[in-house]
Amino acid sequence: MDPKTSHADRVLEATRSASAAARSQIAASWHRSVQKHGLDPNNRRAPDKIEHAALRERLEVYEKFMMVAAPRLDALYSLVGQSGCAVLMTDTEGVILDQRMSDADTPAFESWGLSAGANWSEEREGTNGIGTCLTERRRVIIHQDEHFHVRNTGMSCIDAPIFDENGQIVAALDVSSARADQTEAFNRLIGAQVAQTARAIEEANFRAAFSAARIIVAESSEADSATLLAVDSHDLVIGATREARRAFGLAGTGPLAARPAADILGQEDGPTGFQRAERAAVVRALARADGNVSQAARQLGVGRATLYRRMKRLGLHET
Repeated sequence: MDPKTSHADRVLEATRSASAAARSQIAASWHRSVQKHGLDPNNRRAPDKIEHAALRERLEVYEKFMMVAAPRLDALYSLVGQSGCAVLMTDTEGVILDQRMSDADTPAFESWGLSAGANWSEEREGTNGIGTCLTERRRVIIHQDEHFHVRNTGMSCIDAPIFDENGQIVAALDVSSARADQTEAFNRLIGAQVAQTARAIEEANFRAAFSAARIIVAESSEADSATLLAVDSHDLVIGATREARRAFGLAGTGPLAARPAADILGQEDGPTGFQRAERAAVVRALARADGNVSQAARQLGVGRATLYRRMKRLGLHET
């Protein structure tokens, strides 16, 4: 293509080609931006911002989530902030709720429209890290002229989605840089850290949502996703992260119908499984009581004679 062709011309030419949209995720997003959202790549108007009152309302809805996320955002910023990057967190609509950037870099980022209350949905801003991440529900890197709007082609945006305890997307985590010398290789390094931070936030939020449950960490082929199950005192699975839902064939979103952990994890069911659980409970009680059967019986809420009978049936001895 002629190097003198403008960015807007390249975008519009790609949107007219069905084959380009099919081959390239960026071209597919450009196509949505024009055909679905009716945007013009030459539009240089700054991103829309919601009113302060509306931003406060959104922050109230996200209060607990942001408390969980805040220390992880701080840690991420400590790694990338000195490189001239900003760390941003948005809601599901692409509205920036929280930000971390140096005082020296703040004027530049604000001139780009990267500040609290700005709406970076794909519907409003076309192809960009935040909006495209939320639309496609996946990690994205939108580097400079991969952006839709001409005015955004000087920045690089690295994003990862975050899913809540019900498997639904709840936020986008963004690291943006307006450095002209930002390389794609450096973007990939940042991308790995963004994905790790998104997973840490997702895990912490899940644990907070099921604070009274036992959390089982399961193996998964997806290294960048939290694979956690929440199990109650009856050994029933009552919660699962998005990746755990996928791995174990559970409902994709919404509250889970309680199911025995043995069924989901593929463990033995039936009397043998109950015997193992009963034996473990008795052993724990005896350990806490330093082997004192009477004290262990009180912990278990049974009589001393009953506990002796159970110990005999389970092959346990007083010693």
